[in-house]
Amino acid sequence: MQRLPFLFLFLILASCGSSKKTSLSSTERKISVAAADKERRGITEKPEPVLEKARSTTRSATKADNVINTALTFSGVRYKFGGTTRKGMDCSGLLYISFREHDVQLPRTSIHMAEEGKKIRIKDVEKGDLLFFKTKKRAKRINHVGMVVKVEGDEIKFIHASTSRGVTISSLREGFWNSAFVKATRIL
Repeated sequence: MQRLPFLFLFLILASCGSSKKTSLSSTERKISVAAADKERRGITEKPEPVLEKARSTTRSATKADNVINTALTFSGVRYKFGGTTRKGMDCSGLLYISFREHDVQLPRTSIHMAEEGKKIRIKDVEKGDLLFFKTKKRAKRINHVGMVVKVEGDEIKFIHASTSRGVTISSLREGFWNSAFVKATRIL
């Protein structure tokens, strides 16, 4: 019975969470507000779409587009360690469900997802590729994953589930995510 509190503490510390990191930069950073933050403050406007859904009249949607669109339907869902439903999900749960919906089987955890697919250079990432991170100080292994939803020039936007914002879209340009980045892989 005495082991139960230690097990609970371990699960919390080993989650797909993230923490803020400060940087010593003299350049001004632009900060965007996530949809979940707006909802908490009572703002009801819809977030700006990051990705236009493929139109069947102009072109058919790729498998990556379909997986991304599925993941985007979870925007604003709160973070829950081990979660895979609209009541709450973690980073790997989001991608596990989104890929599974389109008949692509992935392992359930971010560390095991990192072993799948083909490693690619960051300058070669495309929509649907996975980004892996070590978000804890002195982390010895990957503990967070996100999926690329948009690439514009040198900015890469990805969807993931963070402990503070739930399912949200972030940019790899952000200092924390840039410094925590480990590798990118292509599954599709």
